[in-house]
Amino acid sequence: MSLTLVLIVELINSAIESTVDRISFDHHPLSGRAKDIGSAAVLLSIALTIGVWLFVLVG
Repeated sequence: MSLTLVLIVELINSAIESTVDRISFDHHPLSGRAKDIGSAAVLLSIALTIGVWLFVLVG
């Protein structure tokens, strides 16, 4: 289930990036911020997955 969460968050991040790129290719601080937040969500979901697997394997 945790691996599925990573895939779902990655799909949402890709949708955000595609939408931002579709609106404008010009650099805007909010566009960069939206992409950074999406990437951070992916990173957190990966960290959660690692934590779950460590808990399962060690605990």
